[in-house]
Amino acid sequence: MASRNYTRISEFLLLGFSEDPEVQLLMYGIFFSMYLVTVFGNLLIILATIVDPQLHTPMYFFLSNLSLVDICFTSTTIPKMLVNIQTHSKAIAYKSCIIQIYFFVLFVVLDNFLLAVMAYDRFVAICHPLHYTVIMKPQLCWLLVLVSWITSALNSLLQSFMVLHLSFCTEVKIPHFFCEPNQLAHLACSDTLLNNVMMNFTAGLLGVGPLTGILYSYSKIVSSIQAISSAQGKYKAFSTCASHLSVVSLFYSTLLGVYLSSAISQNSHSSSTASVMYTVVTPMLNPFIYSLRNKDIKRALKTLFEK
Repeated sequence: MASRNYTRISEFLLLGFSEDPEVQLLMYGIFFSMYLVTVFGNLLIILATIVDPQLHTPMYFFLSNLSLVDICFTSTTIPKMLVNIQTHSKAIAYKSCIIQIYFFVLFVVLDNFLLAVMAYDRFVAICHPLHYTVIMKPQLCWLLVLVSWITSALNSLLQSFMVLHLSFCTEVKIPHFFCEPNQLAHLACSDTLLNNVMMNFTAGLLGVGPLTGILYSYSKIVSSIQAISSAQGKYKAFSTCASHLSVVSLFYSTLLGVYLSSAISQNSHSSSTASVMYTVVTPMLNPFIYSLRNKDIKRALKTLFEK
């Protein structure tokens, strides 16, 4: 077999959405505004849960962690894209790309785990209300979050090492606005069989696993709500998990939509456009979903602004 010349390149090129200067200026304004709203909105949720003693409960503890992860998740990709637009550059250093992949995978998996943990919290609150305080102790809450972080970090480390072992023949142009692991695997010259196997395996284990837990929790929640005799009791029980269910639906529908559409159409541009939904839009909408449908958050935010 003839040998192939592989080179250790120093940078990649992020093609983004368009090369038209006017479109890039418009993109800069839109994404900068969305980033500010995301950071500010999620910071308000975190501050509200810290300042208000009535929000020192497992549900809002997990919500504040989700808000922190959403800030970090968006900060992994958007600032670099904004800098590239401002400097009229498409380059990202090889090391920076690997670091971006590490944190991107870390926070997207963390989102999965935290949404599953929040579903378990709602399951205990609705299906076992008398034992809620006994089961959902602070020690368990911290343990669940810690295990989520450790598992996500180890998986990110594995994914980063897998990308590090890829070789590229020439200058690599990534048809995306960030270093997306699947895109890099498709552009590599070396054998990517092991990368594809590991990506699919971890996606199934760490993606489908938490989703299965969420679906199981809500199947039990629905059964418990149906067993409640009064309509007011049913509404109160459902309202406690309506916001979380909305966030879960938005996150998984956009995430699955991106990867299913990219697998079917193989259109990199449409994939990068669709990726905006779960990397930018969903983290931005989460604070609105929780604050608009939650009286406790509304009250805490009002108190926070008054202070």
